[in-house]
This record gives sequence, structure tokens and C-alpha cells, in this order.
Amino acid sequence: MELGLANKVALVAGGSSGLGLAVAEELAKEGAHVAIGARDTDRLAQAEARLKSVARGGRVLATRVDVKDDAEVRRWVDDVVAKLGALHVVVTNSGGPPPGPASTFGVDAYRSAADAVLLPPISLALAALPHLKKAGWGRLLFITSETVHRPVARFALSGFARMGIVGFSAALVQELGDAGITVNVLAPGYMRTPPVERTAGNAGDVEAGLRAMGAHIPLKRVGLPEEFAAAAVFLASERASFITGTVQLVDGGASVIG
Repeated sequence: MELGLANKVALVAGGSSGLGLAVAEELAKEGAHVAIGARDTDRLAQAEARLKSVARGGRVLATRVDVKDDAEVRRWVDDVVAKLGALHVVVTNSGGPPPGPASTFGVDAYRSAADAVLLPPISLALAALPHLKKAGWGRLLFITSETVHRPVARFALSGFARMGIVGFSAALVQELGDAGITVNVLAPGYMRTPPVERTAGNAGDVEAGLRAMGAHIPLKRVGLPEEFAAAAVFLASERASFITGTVQLVDGGASVIG
């Protein structure tokens, strides 16, 4: 299927590992120019080399950036546009806050969760919007988690912060519709990313831990990053031009059984 992403310019936050890297890799395979940003310079360098090895005609840029710093985010976006000529696809992505029930955290923890999880995607989207509007074609993709659809008691901070992202994205939908920009939220369940593998390996056997995590999922396994990336890249494509304002679960059906 031709996705129409060749020569489009895509920017992926948290693109040095996990789901962000998987999305960046699929975009590169589709011929897009891909810019990734993250804080860890070593992982960035490894991710840059990996993306260049699979790129099909597009350029790859890797930049150290702290998405919690609004000024750094604006510089990053403007630098990508200056070097690659435009901006068409923006994928927001950030790590999650600590787990725990709602009443075990004080107000400072909720404030920190907002600073780390809620506000960076908003900052990135606001910095990118003028460039997407100028291009006359844009895709905003917000990576959140299944907690935006199905509250999980032990992930209270995640649900609080990520639900704010859903609200922000919904507010953008009508505003941006006639600008040719779609806005969608991706809500992954358990995926085989480094943090999930670390959690699974707490008892000493990663594979056994992953099987236990997958036992409650109808598909009886955790998801793979490339499976998540396939959904994300479709939503970023020309083929998805009439899909906006959605929250797309990628959870193997876990939300169906609660």
C-alpha cells in the first residue's frame, strides 16, 4: 500500500528507543525525512545509525533535546524546518510517571506529572503548528497509553496527565480541520519496550514475565513495537486523510475485558 509519505518531513520526540524509535523507523522505511529528539546522546547516536541503515531516500537528523524545556523544543522544531525545508508529521512521545494509586501521591506529584507528561506534547504541538499550517498538510500524533481509555488504579498519575493530552487534541480537531491537519491519539497497552522488559524481568526471567503480562490480553501476548508503529504510520499517511479526532487503542484487545 502506497502511504504517500515519501519526502514528507517527520519529527518524532522520544525517538531514540522504544515506541518512538519504532515509529521513526517505519517512517524512514516509507521514504520520509525523519528527525528524532531525545536526551540520551549515546542512544541517539545508535538510533540515528539504525535509521540511516533502513532509510529509503530520506534524510535522518538526530538532536539532543529536553522536551520539558519549551525553548529547546522551539529551537529543535525551527532547526528541523531550516535543515529539511518543511514539517508535515509530528509525533509526541514521553516517558510515564511513577505508578501508584491516586491517594498515595501529593499535589507535587501531580504537578510533576503534568510537567513531565502533559505539557511537553502541548509545547511541541504549539511549536510545530505554524509550520504544519504553512505546509498545508499535517499529521499530529500524540502517543499516550491505554489509561486514557481504561482507568488503571495503579497508574493514577499516568491517567491524569495523559487524559489532558486527549482533551488538548480534541480541542485542536475542529480548529485545524480546514488547514489540512489531522489530529489523533495513540493509546498503546503493554508493548515489548525496554521499560516493560525491565518490569517483566524483576523476577529474573524476562520471557516468563512477558508471558504473565500477556495472560490477561485476548491475544495472549504483549505487543511488538513494530505493530504499534504500523498503526501510527498509517495515521500519519495520506491514506488516513479522513481520520481525525480519534483515540486509537493498540492493546491486543485488553480494554475489551477491562
